Amino acid sequence: MAVRHGKRRDDCMKKIYLITGATSDIGRALISNIICDPDTFIIATGFNDEDKLNNIMNNNNNIDYYNLDLTDQTKVLEFIDTLSNNKIYPTHFVHLPALQVVNARLDKIDEHRFMLDMNLQVLSALKLCKYFLPNMKKNKYGKLLFMQSSYNLCCPPKNVSSYTMVKSSIGALVKSLAIEYAQYGINVNSVAPSMIETNFLSNTSHLIVEVEANNNPMKRNAKVNDVVPAIQFLLSDEASFITGVTLPITGGSIIL
Repeated sequence: MAVRHGKRRDDCMKKIYLITGATSDIGRALISNIICDPDTFIIATGFNDEDKLNNIMNNNNNIDYYNLDLTDQTKVLEFIDTLSNNKIYPTHFVHLPALQVVNARLDKIDEHRFMLDMNLQVLSALKLCKYFLPNMKKNKYGKLLFMQSSYNLCCPPKNVSSYTMVKSSIGALVKSLAIEYAQYGINVNSVAPSMIETNFLSNTSHLIVEVEANNNPMKRNAKVNDVVPAIQFLLSDEASFITGVTLPITGGSIIL
């Protein structure tokens, strides 16, 4: 497992963020917004795309990058061992990774790819939570934030059952963790954006993107800056009485 360290780490820092999928557009924007806080240290994971964080890594001290394949559970356990050996216990966990959506009828689902996405999004999160939640419980403090999808809040479009099944598992994990750990001052929430115009859509037809925008009440798709502030709020101490919530960020396309 390759790791690139920032220039300095102060063990007295109060906030330790573990951000998986940190090289995504959402991850990079979130890091850019929070890294200016001198009391924040960030553990960022990505896979073979460290260059996307170069500007942040070069100009800031309080970040370590780990090249980590979250689909490989052996690598996930090695990563956890590294954190444990260095006595690094996150106070904040942001879980963002996902395989790109592939449109396919149920009978055409690639089961191997489906299991990779389950490993990437769900099983890796489970293993990581089992590592750091006992420490959060002991300290009676912790913030967890997961990425869901608006597809799980309404009737999903056709031919995305593989993606929605994985995201539904994330939703179940959020609810289960929230109710189990609420009494220990640990907040577990998620955001559920509608289509966000990021690199995640690089393999999605531009016609689908346009139709989605036209069907939205605001006549546009979500942008990164629509999502990141909501994530930051749910991770903040101001949201300490909010847990088990899935926040729609949809421009009104989902009215609950």
